[in-house]
Amino acid sequence: MPNNGLIADKAKINQDQPSISPKRIYTYFMEEPRSAKRPISSLLWLLVLVLIVVLWFYFRPGEEHHQNTLPPSTDAAYAFGDPDDIIVDLVDDASAAQVATLEKEFGFKLNLVSNQAKDEQFYRAHVPAGRRDAILAALANRDVVEMAEPDADVKLIGNVENQIFQAPPVTKWEGFPNDPQYKYQWHLRQIGMPEAWKLADGNGVIVAVLDTGVAYEDFQNYHQLKDLKGIEFVKGYDFVDNDNHANDDHGHGSHVTGTIAQATNNGEGVAGVARNVRIMPLKVLSASGSGTVAGIADAIRYAADNGAKVINMSLGGPFPSRALKNAVAYAHKKGVTVVCAAGNESRGKVGYPAAYPGSIAVSATQFDEATTFYSNYGKDIDIAAPGGNTQIDQNGDGQPDGVLQNTIKIGDPTQSDYFSYMGTSMASPHVAGVAALIVGEGITDPDQVERILKESARKPHDQKMTADKYGAGIMDAPAAIKAARGKTGAGQFALGLLLAAAVAASVRRRDVKLGAAYVAGAVLGASGLFFLPYIAPSLSSMWGVHALTRGLPSWDISLLGVAGHGNALFFSMLVPFALMAIGYGVPRLRAPLAGLAVGVAAHLLFFVAVPLTSVHGLPLISGLGSLWLVVNALGCITLARLALRK
Repeated sequence: MPNNGLIADKAKINQDQPSISPKRIYTYFMEEPRSAKRPISSLLWLLVLVLIVVLWFYFRPGEEHHQNTLPPSTDAAYAFGDPDDIIVDLVDDASAAQVATLEKEFGFKLNLVSNQAKDEQFYRAHVPAGRRDAILAALANRDVVEMAEPDADVKLIGNVENQIFQAPPVTKWEGFPNDPQYKYQWHLRQIGMPEAWKLADGNGVIVAVLDTGVAYEDFQNYHQLKDLKGIEFVKGYDFVDNDNHANDDHGHGSHVTGTIAQATNNGEGVAGVARNVRIMPLKVLSASGSGTVAGIADAIRYAADNGAKVINMSLGGPFPSRALKNAVAYAHKKGVTVVCAAGNESRGKVGYPAAYPGSIAVSATQFDEATTFYSNYGKDIDIAAPGGNTQIDQNGDGQPDGVLQNTIKIGDPTQSDYFSYMGTSMASPHVAGVAALIVGEGITDPDQVERILKESARKPHDQKMTADKYGAGIMDAPAAIKAARGKTGAGQFALGLLLAAAVAASVRRRDVKLGAAYVAGAVLGASGLFFLPYIAPSLSSMWGVHALTRGLPSWDISLLGVAGHGNALFFSMLVPFALMAIGYGVPRLRAPLAGLAVGVAAHLLFFVAVPLTSVHGLPLISGLGSLWLVVNALGCITLARLALRK
């Protein structure tokens, strides 16, 4: 009988070749009858399941270590602003009659925080003197009220007016980038931007800058900074004056924006981290550098609702706020990475909103990679980045070691130049820029973005590494970008090969030849050439090649942009089914198409285990995205099995 002959043949092989060889493994999987391989097939399917579980545990975000403190209701906690101003957040479906009832009962007028706050029913009110705490306590018992607390002022972190130095002009700078004053931007080299620029550019990710505004348009007495020309700006808002012109009348916001996205390699001035992101300017601080918790919370929600994937807040204060905490949580839930300055008070406690769960708290380093004298520190620090120190010149270039960018003169939007600032305000946008580069690679889940930033961070040179000052370490931009593609790509590659072996072992027949074409199809579908950025970074950044460094479903990034990543049609069996329908009649195409279907299945299953992004285009039902991926992965496996059985 055939099985007896098979056993005899195997015994002979074992006699002649006692060691396992690649040839014997290939012969076993590709040429033995299916009945003889059922134990191996079962083992491979078990290994597929085990790998999925391992990936889920490996990529699962760590526990949050941020504080979860609720605000006290004493006047001391709100040292700035009018003590009789409160914030009232009503349920979204609150009626006009309910609003009127509250106003009549408590004797105040509820005014929307801004024209953008209507959908959230987010109000500010000035209550009768001496009744604030009693009114807040009473409001807490109303079903229509989600949250009520005192409003408070938030100011720029640190006294930047005393931290500005004008950089001398430079007429020529050789190499990339060709921005002439890049030679003074030691801070970009500290995070590895010369290598990172070869790998990623931000891919159109929207970064919201909540600050004093940005000098992004010519409007009345304002003008667009010459070194921001060419940067794309999306619709912003002024939450201070409640209008559509988020222009900078201070200087801080434009400086922060320059670090994130200054026009790079344009032969003008200086460079920025993520040269191809889009900026959403949101003015929450006035010309004096102050704003309100209500305005900032409103702006965070606006950013999350209007397409921002990264938020930078180089602002804060020492006191917590539920409104601000809830807004950060809202943005995080909507897939926004929130990056915040830790504070400049030289104290062992991170300020707010940096200390909230869902935000990334950034401390500041100087040229020698020591943390700066002004930077806050403590257990809530997540990562460190260059903040500068304008009081020293450690690199000997004749200039104070601040962070150099193009901005307006303090308080005069008609004048601009290149100025060095220092502060955790300057460190935060470095991290926000690199976070945008990671998001541009298709990692849109904020927990995964933070995880990649931390795991790729490096130890400081010649400095003692302590978690309370550096968090995970100094941010390493190229390592973060490579991790964004490499670590996920390696997992997809391994899952694709293992799944391809399991499918082949379960359906393989003697009369169907499998080989390199089947494996190549599986790799193309599962991970693409994920390793290319490591060996040929310049080549991997080219548009067509860039798509090939990802598994087939994630080509939606190149075709639809980051906002379209996770498209339900791409993350389905549609493409493998269409290709199979077209090529099934050609016998030579069945093996590579079967491999492609298996690879796509592996890619979808990877996203079940590791939710780097959500599936878009489906009803908003909890768990539906994962179910969609699983069902379509099984459909792809079925397609492959049908093709291989023929």
